Amino acid sequence: MNKTVRRFQLVIFIVVIAEVILITIFSALYLTDTLGPRENIDPIWITIGAVVILVADFILILVAITRVGKLRSSTDLRAAEVIGSDIQEAYNFAMVGLVVTDNNNMVLWTNDLFKDRHINIIDTNIFSWQPELIALKDENNRDSSVTIEAHDRFYQVKFLPQAGLWIFRDVTDYETINIDYKDNAVVVGILVLDNYQDLVKGEEDTNDMVTRVKSAIFRYAHDHHVLLRRYKDDTYYLLCNFKSLTEMQEGSFSILDTVRSLGSDADTRLTISVGLAYDFPDVIKLNDLANEALEIAMSRGGDQVVVYAYGKEMQFIGGKSEAPENRNRVRVRVLADSLFNVIKSSEKVFIMGHKDLDLDALGAALGIKAICSHLGKYSRIIMDLRQVEQKTRSVLTSSFTKAQLNEIVISPKEALDELTADTLLVVVDVHTQGLCMEPQLVDEANKIVVIDHHRRAEDYIENPVFNEIDSSASSSSEIVAELIRYSTASPKVALPSIYATIMLAGIFLDTRHFTAKKTGMRTFEACSILKDYGADNAQADDFLKDDYEEYKMISLLLSSLKTIVPGIVYATGDENTIFDNATLAKAADQALAVRGNHAVFVIGKTSPTGVRISCRSDSTVNVQLVAEHLGGGGHFSSAAATFENLTLAEVANRVISTIESHINEITVNSRNRSKFAQAQEEEE
Repeated sequence: MNKTVRRFQLVIFIVVIAEVILITIFSALYLTDTLGPRENIDPIWITIGAVVILVADFILILVAITRVGKLRSSTDLRAAEVIGSDIQEAYNFAMVGLVVTDNNNMVLWTNDLFKDRHINIIDTNIFSWQPELIALKDENNRDSSVTIEAHDRFYQVKFLPQAGLWIFRDVTDYETINIDYKDNAVVVGILVLDNYQDLVKGEEDTNDMVTRVKSAIFRYAHDHHVLLRRYKDDTYYLLCNFKSLTEMQEGSFSILDTVRSLGSDADTRLTISVGLAYDFPDVIKLNDLANEALEIAMSRGGDQVVVYAYGKEMQFIGGKSEAPENRNRVRVRVLADSLFNVIKSSEKVFIMGHKDLDLDALGAALGIKAICSHLGKYSRIIMDLRQVEQKTRSVLTSSFTKAQLNEIVISPKEALDELTADTLLVVVDVHTQGLCMEPQLVDEANKIVVIDHHRRAEDYIENPVFNEIDSSASSSSEIVAELIRYSTASPKVALPSIYATIMLAGIFLDTRHFTAKKTGMRTFEACSILKDYGADNAQADDFLKDDYEEYKMISLLLSSLKTIVPGIVYATGDENTIFDNATLAKAADQALAVRGNHAVFVIGKTSPTGVRISCRSDSTVNVQLVAEHLGGGGHFSSAAATFENLTLAEVANRVISTIESHINEITVNSRNRSKFAQAQEEEE
């Protein structure tokens, strides 16, 4: 029909133009009396000519209107044939709209519902009007429907391709109820004041900082319509609806920054951790989910909010502070005794680290083996030498004889064959199943212990019988050294000096010889414990020394350093060079030692198809958040991510775009954010 209408429009336009031209020419000749029209043409004929032109125009317009009306009637008839003879009364009662389109998706006709609602889309491409409808043109979606919003009302749309007919059913009432239900859905949360006990020290709520922080929290809750009730001195229950949660999310939970700024000048900084859960009808289940979210927030170092929608991935907001050092020896003693009891009640113990096993994972595993030997339990470290870092492999072969290694190591296949219902699996220096040396063992084992120092990721190993993920510790070897020292076992655990030396090398590795910001009093105390067991400083340092080829590779990586924004740099290796994970990490550490570098990202191939990023920072930038956005994880100032089947350039582009788009999120405080933003503007 639109072609016919356009044809009539063109004819009328040509006729009108011709008439205007003729009238203009005649008027000019008549007024100037050129060629003598005044003498030769009687005025009566001029009048008759004008009447004829008007009558002709009227007839032309009448024909056009009649023709278009017939087309509309025929289109209406075709729609009625498709749906039924009672369509007029049915669609008026049910508020059903009808639209007919041609092969070019142009709207030919709409029924009275659209006219009554002042929706004029005749001669409009229906997909230009509502792009969401294009999904219904797909043959796979012909039996489905799409809900759209038009002129403040909602319509469920179905398409009948045989007649080019679109059926619009008004579902505004249902959608409004659904939106109201969603906005008012219950959200349960738990808020904890981090470091509360260390700060108040028996002063209860008379501490000025605590008072100011609690006032800020209550104001924030009131402004966002959140019910806040104290459960313990440092713990509060939260109750709100989904609309309030959305508002807080849009503001990136500004209460985190507010609380952090209130304690910025104090020796012990007070921050908050929050776990929120929604999208489940049972409030008891929501409370369990909120507790789980809170536990993850605290294990990741606190100062963040974790939002858990049932059945969906968790959302992490905040995390701009490093975990405060935890020096509670009573807690360590309780944990140690619990671990010893779990080991005692097991038939045998298998100990497993992560893929590309490093010295920290090996040291922690050897420490756990020493505990098992003290308790008289059969134990083996699960190890595939093909998945062990070169330096770690060298330490194993140089420190132990083949016979000794047979008493220490077991292959993943043998471990799977020997696994029984009463076997305990101890996972060290990792807490995600996919990164374990043999992920299948996590599925097969009935009892699992997790000991790690990385911030907890979302896909952590679930339901362990013992769990110690302490992100305030500098290394897993440090945690195991504390468990050995502060247990109540009598006699004390006998830790061989070579085990202690390897554990010390693991601490050296993860603290960059005590230069990392996570190094604290606990770290030095753990080293002192290991020294008491005969750890050799010189030998531990020698374990970490580079050979010439590795030094050459590190130099090659450092020569490719480029700036993303001033203070944040990255380096890429060569596409034809395969790097060891430790080499990438060392290159990042050395690049960070350069004055002015606050964060470093080193990218290199670790296999023919695999690429790894080693991330380091001086705690000005939270590289863990960057790694998580890229699919990895780690620490606040030390993290990593891996990719498959991507080129180095593609990975580098992902790193650059991630940093540029999340610069405010990954920088620790407003001063640093403004500094990086200003530097970025100056560079542009």
